[in-house]
Amino acid sequence: MFLPGECNWRIQVYADLIMGANTSSKPPAFDENEDVNFDHFEILRAIGKGSFGKVCIVQKNDTKKMYAMKYMNKQKCVERNEVRNVFKELQIMQGLEHPFLVNLWYSFQDEEDMFMVVDLLLGGDLRYHLQQNVRFLEDTVKLFICELAMALDYLQCQRIIHRDIKPDNILLDEHGHVHLTDFNIAALLPRETRITTVAGTKPYMAPEMFNSRKEAGYSFAVDWWSLGVTAYELLRGRRPYHIRSSTSSKEIVHMFETAIVTYPSAWSQEMVSFLKKLLEPNPDQRFARLSDIQNSPYMSDINWDSVLQKRLIPGFIPNKGRLNCDPTFELEEMILESKPLHKKKKRLAKKEKEMRKCDSSQTCLLQEHLESVQKEFIIFNREKVKRDFNKRPANLALEQTKDPQEEDGQNNNL
Repeated sequence: MFLPGECNWRIQVYADLIMGANTSSKPPAFDENEDVNFDHFEILRAIGKGSFGKVCIVQKNDTKKMYAMKYMNKQKCVERNEVRNVFKELQIMQGLEHPFLVNLWYSFQDEEDMFMVVDLLLGGDLRYHLQQNVRFLEDTVKLFICELAMALDYLQCQRIIHRDIKPDNILLDEHGHVHLTDFNIAALLPRETRITTVAGTKPYMAPEMFNSRKEAGYSFAVDWWSLGVTAYELLRGRRPYHIRSSTSSKEIVHMFETAIVTYPSAWSQEMVSFLKKLLEPNPDQRFARLSDIQNSPYMSDINWDSVLQKRLIPGFIPNKGRLNCDPTFELEEMILESKPLHKKKKRLAKKEKEMRKCDSSQTCLLQEHLESVQKEFIIFNREKVKRDFNKRPANLALEQTKDPQEEDGQNNNL
């Protein structure tokens, strides 16, 4: 059985699991020292979009593996002051790999866009399924909680607070297992400190994030509150508190002080008691560690090794006959999109000619910002990292003897 223990031990278990699953003796089909770029992928179809980024399904030409590729327009990122957030997300994701996360495989850029290639999850996000009027059974949500608790424990060991746990950021694979995504507002927490900056999606944010005493701050417990709100919503189809994005902080504080969360009589008493510990307003009394979850009477029947190995069969299996997302994304990309991905090469050649002229101060300033993004962007290739890992066991042993404080200092630098 998987029992709570030291973070370093658990991280090694996760690493062994992933490295074992991905080690291959096949020779690479291309120069392994060559940087991965846009030309190494075939674009198959669009599946989602955000304010300045879009997501499509791609296939890597040499391995034929399928991925999701998120691409973000550099100019829009600069104009909306989002470049640092993108870089921070890249930095965080490059240091993570876990069975219940959406893992980053490659990051690269061209003159127009920044690209992140990640695990492809074809089961859709939990928001999509809620909008399809799916009501998840208690046993299904219980397994979701277990898998997400293991993901949060891994992040906690890495000193990372996600800060945006919600159904929209939880994707299902084709077998129905959950994977946490979107580290855009995640924060790295230095030891013995708390965070005071407010970030997140209001309906899922913990009470301590609205504390008028900003110096009090908050810590990892906020993610576990969000997990409780998400679990409640999956079971009931609505959230425990009637909070919207437009609700003022003052109203939210009043709601936490006066509103009573109701639990349907059809729910098991064990589940209700468990959820109350996740939705505990006092973070010091809230379930906020994997050991809290594992030691709960409600989880006494769970084999945690089986959870980690994905041997437990989820109660909800996504529809395999269709892509579980809004079908209009592909239509918009091919018909309405002013800069479609499949016309990128021709467009970049034309743009390079135009930028050479640089005939206004505003254009030149934008060009300076874009050149700065070009220089600072973090290129990543997980395949290459794995190859280097397998080639250098002696160096790995040396790394494990390094002073932890020295490592912390390195991890905090872009």
